[in-house]
This record gives sequence, C-alpha cells and structure tokens, in this order.
Amino acid sequence: MFDKTRITGAVLQGLAALACVIIVAMVAIILGNILIHGLDRLSVGFLTRAPEAGMTGGGIFPAIFGTFALVLLMTIAVIPLGVATAIYMHEYAPKRSRMVHVVRLAIQNLAGVPAIVFGLFGLGFFIEFIGRGVDRAFFGGSLVYGQPAIIWAALTMALLTMPTVVVATEEALRAIPQSYREVAYSLGATRWQMISRIVLPQAVGGILTGGILAVSRGSGEVAPVMFTGAAYFLPELPRRLNDQFMELGYHVYVMTTQSPDVEATKPILYSTVLVLLMLTFLLNFTAIMIRARIRKRLRYGR
Repeated sequence: MFDKTRITGAVLQGLAALACVIIVAMVAIILGNILIHGLDRLSVGFLTRAPEAGMTGGGIFPAIFGTFALVLLMTIAVIPLGVATAIYMHEYAPKRSRMVHVVRLAIQNLAGVPAIVFGLFGLGFFIEFIGRGVDRAFFGGSLVYGQPAIIWAALTMALLTMPTVVVATEEALRAIPQSYREVAYSLGATRWQMISRIVLPQAVGGILTGGILAVSRGSGEVAPVMFTGAAYFLPELPRRLNDQFMELGYHVYVMTTQSPDVEATKPILYSTVLVLLMLTFLLNFTAIMIRARIRKRLRYGR
C-alpha cells in the first residue's frame, strides 16, 4: 500500500528542486550571454575614457562615475530616513495606533508603485516645486536647482527604495526578543539608551540587508533618473549637486532605442551591461563585507 503523504512530499520536493534548477539555468544563460558578447569590447580605455560624439567610440567612465555617485547619494538619503521611520513605528508609536497602520499601508502601496511614476513625481515635486522655489528664494529666479540634477535623481531613488529599507529594518527590530528591552529598562536605561545600545546593534544586520537590497534596485533603475537628472551624452563629470550626469542604465536604454545603427552599438551595449552588473555586484559585496565585519565585532564584543 502506497504512502500518499510520502509520495506527495517527494513530488513537491522534486518540483521545488526543478524550479531551482530552472532559475539557476536562466541566470547562467543570461550572464553567459552577457559575458560572451561583452568581454570583447571591455578594456582599460573603455572603463576610463569619456564617450565620443556618436557614442560609437570612447568609453563609459562618466556613466560609471555617475551611477556610483547616484547610488551613494541615494544611500545617504534613504538609510537614515528609512531606519528612523521603522524605529518610530516599532519602538515609539502605540501598538494599536491608527496612524501607524495608515503609514504601514502607505509604505506597502509605495512599494508597488511603478518606477516611472516616481520619475514623474520627482520631476513635479523636487524639480518644479522645491528646485524652482529654491531658485526664487536664493538665486533671484535664475535656473540653478530648478532643473534636472543628480541631487533630485538621488532623492527620487531614495523614495523608490525606502519601502525596502523600512520593511527590512522593522523585521530586524521585530526579531529582537522583548526580554532584551525589559532587562534594559529594569537596569534604569531610558528608551533611547535601550534603542541605541541594545536594539540597534542587534538589528544592524537586518538594516544593512535592507540597504543592500536598496542598492541592488537603485543601481539598475532607469525611469526615475530619466526624468530627474540623467543625460544621454555628457563627457564631463558631475561636480555639484545641481549638475546632470550620465548613468549606466539610462545609457543602455538610449543607445538601444535611439541609436541609428544598432548593430554598430551592440558591442558597446553588451560591455556597458556587463560593467553595470559588475558595479552592482561590487556595491553589494562591499555592503555585505561591512555587514559581516559589524556582526563579527558584535559577536566578540569589540
């Protein structure tokens, strides 16, 4: 007599293993295709030179620099705000607060908004409202901040990735046993002392995980920066917060859709995509190493 439970478990286990194999195979095919076609054009000059007119020569260094600067500014903006939001909702706000429920619902809905909507919001709010307001108040109406710029693109990307940071931080805070908080209170610690010295050090791994996910998404988005600061051909590097910049994802998008000779730009496209993946992996690896180092210090009390 057959054991239906065992057979069902074996079938489900086999299907799960098959799904894993399919996913790994798809990733391997995509990465292999990019490597095969992208390594031919990849060189030191391609990584360190500025693009030439027509975009069929030169390199992509301004796009690499712009992407790195965008992700860095985005991280500086989103991590403190997202962590502070999660701390308030989990540690300070009343557990049954209607306002907290509304904020959580808003964050969940924000995570499902298409990226292009964030781009239109950044154009209308950051550039037209805040930027033009700053120009009228401090620059006599001259066009300084009321135009696409790297600061507005970074803030737009921070809004896009904020739900990821808030959810990851709140889950990390929720995983810390309540007894830790009670012991801290019993020893005379204030709420802020308990949060800063007990809770946050224990939750730093989850917070950095949220930051890693934010970097992964922010480094590859195109729609938000297309409206708020990215330029197609700009050999100069951004030196001020109100400068426009080149970005790898937008560079690939424009060359794919606007190039008069797609075949001539294919090697550049594959190499640019390969560099974008390498930069994303490098940023993620750096964040993972920082997280591991912090966890090690906490584990050994250093």
